[in-house]
Amino acid sequence: MPTIEVNREDLESLLGTSLPDDIEELNDLLAYVKGEVRSIDQKETRIELKDSNRADIWSVEGLARALRGFLGLEKGLKEYVSVGKSGVEVYVDPHLRNVRPYIGCAVVKNVKLTDAAIRQIMRFQDKMDQTYGRNRRRTSIGLYEFDLVKPPLRFTLAEPDKVSFIPLDFNEELTLREILEKHPKGIEYGYIIRQFPKWPIFIDSADKVLSFPPIINSNDLGRITERTRNVLIEVTGTSYQTVMDTVTNVTVSLADRGGTIHSAEIHYPYSGMNDDVTPKLDTEMMVLEVPYIQRFIGLKLDVSEIVSLLEKARYGVAGSSNKRITVQIPCYRVDVLHPIDIVEDIAISYDYNRIPDEWPQLTTIGRLSDETIFRDHLREIMVGLGFQEVLTYIMSNPETLFTKMNLKLSRVVELANPKIASMTCLRNWLLPSLMELLSYNTHVTYPQRVFEIGYCVVHDETYENKTKDIEKLACVNIHSNANFTEVKAQLDALLLNLGIKYYLEETNHGSFIDGRVGKIIAEENDLGIIGEIHPQVLQNWELENPASAFEISVDILRKIKSKH
Repeated sequence: MPTIEVNREDLESLLGTSLPDDIEELNDLLAYVKGEVRSIDQKETRIELKDSNRADIWSVEGLARALRGFLGLEKGLKEYVSVGKSGVEVYVDPHLRNVRPYIGCAVVKNVKLTDAAIRQIMRFQDKMDQTYGRNRRRTSIGLYEFDLVKPPLRFTLAEPDKVSFIPLDFNEELTLREILEKHPKGIEYGYIIRQFPKWPIFIDSADKVLSFPPIINSNDLGRITERTRNVLIEVTGTSYQTVMDTVTNVTVSLADRGGTIHSAEIHYPYSGMNDDVTPKLDTEMMVLEVPYIQRFIGLKLDVSEIVSLLEKARYGVAGSSNKRITVQIPCYRVDVLHPIDIVEDIAISYDYNRIPDEWPQLTTIGRLSDETIFRDHLREIMVGLGFQEVLTYIMSNPETLFTKMNLKLSRVVELANPKIASMTCLRNWLLPSLMELLSYNTHVTYPQRVFEIGYCVVHDETYENKTKDIEKLACVNIHSNANFTEVKAQLDALLLNLGIKYYLEETNHGSFIDGRVGKIIAEENDLGIIGEIHPQVLQNWELENPASAFEISVDILRKIKSKH
């Protein structure tokens, strides 16, 4: 969960009131934003936020905005509007389409910045880059001294060795390639753009570099100080909606420090995409049915009370009746996707602690399913026979399932887009997984006896998705004296405990030694296979001790058991 550090004096200044000194009282207040104090001192307070979707409260400005509603200092929708154009136009290079295609900008003028405020803004920027921006892969944020920038601006590509500038916190001019090699941020985030022949660059009409997205700002234009009054915000990324959401949240945070918002024009050269104006400050509407709200909260709240609770949570109300309420969603609440999100905020505003306790009106009592009980019974028997349970991956590959098991390739359920060579399909039997595990544990003392109860997947045209999950049990003994007699005695004990009679039928199988392998038949059902592992299989897995094993169908076992 996100943890933010806030300057107490700065937060109280934005709130317009003092915070409680008692941690319990402070936690009661922060509960309205799903927050909890982690540590506190005279200046800094660390707050863990349980809601990882609300990026707006990751900033001290957004936190103050929300708390002012719950404290009754403000109520209702806080609207943000662009007072006019900033004069900023950004021209996007068409070759950025496959590198970092989207950009959003805004200018906030007459911002009042202190040293504490700048630290808070930098923390918010870093938190957004790391979380919402997926470590800058999805989005990254740049802030600039607007008075030093000469529009129009260009978001373009540059050859790594032909453009140079002084990066933030450095005194020497470096090329883009040198920044990736020498600057801490270049070393940390260079992997995002290194694979491309040309790299993103953000420059003004005087050919001065503003930044090298998503790596670092310039030291000349990309630094804001207490003397800064007008701030240019830039967000670049690979997801258009995430870029827009990020621009909005950063813009309104700066506006909460006394600034006025001015829009920027983005000129896209991509086919099917029009020019854009940012930031997006539109208020969305959502209609909530009053009975829907009452049903989910469990309280018969009247319309006036619901409206009051919505305004406490900083929503607007465009209209209401006895049956429905039209809710105005703030532009910065990008987490609100469904009516239930608003209902949750209504319940939080009401205070969960005020909702009366009520026992669930259920006529059933929870218990383990019959399948789970049977599965646990099998585990208990196998452990009693001296086996250790293991868990392996259901994903595998043809070499493991067939080649190393001395079998011909056969049809399996394959992945359309495997990411690694060792996991390209779903296993159709368990034994190869156990043999692979044993090959990784040759350093462990012998004898080794392992078993697994797990699912395998096979093709079945009668199912909607053309595949069928089969639950199986497999076990392996491996030591210097492992043989057919030992593993058959273990199978006898297992099935005797289950009250199931069986017999063996002679068969051939590439993974087992001829003459020491049998098909397990129970009540005319093919239950599985048992035998001594073939020397070629042992060699393929680089195992030096003989091994014996069996594999049976848990589904068929359960079916037979249910008849008795």
